[in-house]
Amino acid sequence: MQRFFQALMPREEKFFVLFDRHAATLVSGATALRDLLEGGSVVPEACRRIITHENEADTVAREVLMTVRRSFITPFDRGDIKDLIGLLDDSIDQMQKTAKAIILFEVTSFEPHMREMADIILRCAVLTVEAVSLLGDMRQKAGRINAIAEEITKLEEQADELNDAGIKALFLKHREGNAMAFIIGNEIYDHLEKVVDRFEDVANRISGIVIEQV
Repeated sequence: MQRFFQALMPREEKFFVLFDRHAATLVSGATALRDLLEGGSVVPEACRRIITHENEADTVAREVLMTVRRSFITPFDRGDIKDLIGLLDDSIDQMQKTAKAIILFEVTSFEPHMREMADIILRCAVLTVEAVSLLGDMRQKAGRINAIAEEITKLEEQADELNDAGIKALFLKHREGNAMAFIIGNEIYDHLEKVVDRFEDVANRISGIVIEQV
C-alpha cells in the first residue's frame, strides 16, 4: 500500500541530482588516487586533489541530509537515503585516509599491486556513478543495477587477491632488510582494500533499495 501511494505522489527529484553529484566526486577522487600511486613528483598534488574532492563530497552529503529534513516527500525511505549518502561518503573518506597515510609516511614510490588495486578502485567508482544514475528509474533498470552490484562484488574479490599477493611480495622484498618499509607498505595496502570494501558496501545498499522498491 505504501508503494502505491508513493507512486501517486510527486517526488523530490533533487535527491537524484545530489546523488549524481556526489558519485562524480568518487570518480574524481579515484582518478587522483590512481595518479598518486604512479609516485614521484605528482604525489603532493594528487594528495591535494583527493582532499579537495573529499571536501566537495562532504558538502553534497550535508545538502542531502538537509534536504531529507526539509522534504515532505522523498523518492524512497528516508533511512535508506541517509544510509546511501553515508556509504558513498565513506568511500571517498577512505581515499582521503589513504592519501593522508601516504603524506604522513612520506611515501613516493609504490608497488605494482597497489597500482592494480587503484585501477579496480577507479572501475568501482565508474560503476557506482552508473548505478546511482539509474536510481531515478530503478523499476525499469533493476536488472542493470543488480548486474553492476555483482560486478563490483567480483572486483572486490579481485582486490582481495591483489592485496594478499601484494603483501606477500612486500614481505619477500623486505624480510632481510627494511622492516619499516614493510609496515608502511602493509598500511597502504590496508587502506586501498578498505576503499574497495566501501564501494562494495554502496553496491549492496543500492541492491537493497532496489529490492525494497521494485
